[in-house]
Amino acid sequence: MKDDKPTSFDIAYRAGVSQSTVSRALRDSPLVNEATRKRVQAIARELNYKVDKNARNLRSKQTRTIALLLCEDQGIGDSMINPFFLSMLGSITRACANRQYDLLVSFQQMSDDWHADFEDAHRADGIIFLGYGDYVTYVEKLIHLNEAGAHYITWGPVLPGQPGMSIGCDNYNGAYKATKHLLQLGRKRIAFIGDASEHSPEFRRRYEGHARALKEFGIELDPALQVAAETSETDGKAGIETLRARGVEFDAVFGASDLIAIGAIQGIEAAGLIVPDDIAVVGFDDIPTASYTHPPLTTVQQNTRLAGELLVDNLLKMIDGEKPESFLLPTDLIVRGSCGAPKSN
Repeated sequence: MKDDKPTSFDIAYRAGVSQSTVSRALRDSPLVNEATRKRVQAIARELNYKVDKNARNLRSKQTRTIALLLCEDQGIGDSMINPFFLSMLGSITRACANRQYDLLVSFQQMSDDWHADFEDAHRADGIIFLGYGDYVTYVEKLIHLNEAGAHYITWGPVLPGQPGMSIGCDNYNGAYKATKHLLQLGRKRIAFIGDASEHSPEFRRRYEGHARALKEFGIELDPALQVAAETSETDGKAGIETLRARGVEFDAVFGASDLIAIGAIQGIEAAGLIVPDDIAVVGFDDIPTASYTHPPLTTVQQNTRLAGELLVDNLLKMIDGEKPESFLLPTDLIVRGSCGAPKSN
């Protein structure tokens, strides 16, 4: 009995391209130009062509699966997921589905040997990392992935000589804009709560951007106004207690993350002070709860929707044999009530 089901070779003949080009076009590979992709996909719809995933995966020796590894964060609470990553998770899931890839989501416990697992065991064609804990030890594990020839991409800092490919936000300029906004409102003693060491390079870049804004306004950076903190409300509140115990004066707080900033608001209110009348507060990330704090939090917004799309697209480029370069995405300052109006002289 003749099998009348259309094949990828039928599409290739109609489109005037090779069968391998058809395969790439049907999975939205960036190696095929947009006009050809659309032509191939239109012909496939016209012929009512259905991809045999099992046969395709067997031929290509690919799983058609991407692994998304989230760093567990003990300071976040019961979920152990930084809420900033939740909206990015939705974007990554959608991007994978649109490109006919499955997504395998798992936690990366920093004590585990996760670098020797997923791709090496043929569970996934590539890996996306969100979060990294201590960056110094994290880099050591990325070096192992490089040595194994794994396809992976990270969301985080973009540094010279860094292993693999990374996409991140422009932490330096984002923080510069936030501190400049506070300075333009008349705030002059601005505390920074967040780790500014080599273990947290994104926070360090935010501290450097903060310092640049102060310098431009002729204000000397005061080390006593910086408190090391991890991303949690608990650390943000404790940061305010530390500043008050030091006896330093401050009229504004830059939380290196929204969770830190929200905790700082709690600490300020616990001290009997008012935000923003007594102390203005800004954060960084624009997590969903930032607009629901009291007062609503001024913050630096990262484009999580675009970030998710770019993480998936660039990982697929690497799976297809390309070598994309690391880059940074711009940020936007979202002004809300936690900064208040300009201070009167």
